[in-house]
Amino acid sequence: MRLIHTSDWHLGRSFHGVGLLPAQAAYLDHLVEEVAARQVDAVLIAGDVYDRALPPPDAVELLSRTVTRLIDAGAAVVISSGNHDSAIRLGFAADLLARAGLHIRSDLDSIGTPVLLADTAIYPLPYLEPTSTSVLQALGVEERSHAAVLSAAMDRVRADAAGRGPRTVVMAHCFAGGGASSDSERSISTGGVEIVAPTTFDGVAYAALGHLHRPQQVSERVRYSGSPVAMSFSEAGYTKGSLVVDLAEDGSLTVEHLAAPVLRPLRVIRGEIDTLLTDDAFTEAEGAWVRAVLTDPVRPRAALDRLRTRFPHLVDLDFDPQGATTAIRSYAAKLARREPFEVCCDFVAEVRHGAVADEAERELLRLALEAGRRDQKADEGGVRGGSAAGAA
Repeated sequence: MRLIHTSDWHLGRSFHGVGLLPAQAAYLDHLVEEVAARQVDAVLIAGDVYDRALPPPDAVELLSRTVTRLIDAGAAVVISSGNHDSAIRLGFAADLLARAGLHIRSDLDSIGTPVLLADTAIYPLPYLEPTSTSVLQALGVEERSHAAVLSAAMDRVRADAAGRGPRTVVMAHCFAGGGASSDSERSISTGGVEIVAPTTFDGVAYAALGHLHRPQQVSERVRYSGSPVAMSFSEAGYTKGSLVVDLAEDGSLTVEHLAAPVLRPLRVIRGEIDTLLTDDAFTEAEGAWVRAVLTDPVRPRAALDRLRTRFPHLVDLDFDPQGATTAIRSYAAKLARREPFEVCCDFVAEVRHGAVADEAERELLRLALEAGRRDQKADEGGVRGGSAAGAA
């Protein structure tokens, strides 16, 4: 059984104001070609097909066209919902579409029921929001954490898989311990807890994960394909693509990384403006999407316009003056990559001149953050069977 594991297409996303749909379409053309050339049995898309609950029409059209081409090329297509997808919209007419080879799983009732392809059982888990009362009730879980709801879901998977052969696959959208994040994922933390142990997925031959955008192996049988298109400069230098997974009859596997085409690479350049404009070392960046970090002691005038004479695709400009009397660091920079819960606790300590929040106050902050996230998800999209619908 030959599978292609992919995830996090985020159709409809922009990169510093530039639409990514042409780059995403190039990857999908490549995917269709590889499916046909390699005689792939199924394409597994582990969540975040769209970038938001209400995707733009051109993104919906691209997905529709691509799925049709993949099925025509001979592969079944299995999609599980991610935290950016609207479970209701993505799962529309799922039962009918399954007859044509498109298997979409976005509701709680599907957990533990596999997509059967010959002797291979594939268990797509929809994104499970641990703050959702309906998710907790359906899975019989009291603890509001990603680890708790995924463990309960995997108990159902293992119970069903025990009666089947060794070729079993689970698809999930989560943050597995040992994985490395990038700047382009949005946090799915609940009160500061989002990580699940890789051992959560024990009992299956392969776990095809989505959510983290860097391709990576978490354990022998647990992997992230990563997003096929870079969406932040923190992903510069990583080879994007898909994973080709060959499952043998005994459940053993071989995995090959399949590089995706790159319409325009990412480059981060650093130095004083005169050096960036003249040094041959930066020639390679002239055709790339560029983030420039200027180190001039004094901020140059018209820096953006001057840099774009050499780097026309410059989309991000930052300043890190070297030799200046006072280092410049914005408040936003101080808070970069920090969890909202930590920021709230720090704010309490700041206004109290160092007196930190006690446990009761910390719990109140957690509840407030979770309520805010639920309200945001309710605004961004519907919920099907309690599965999360919006972007987090």
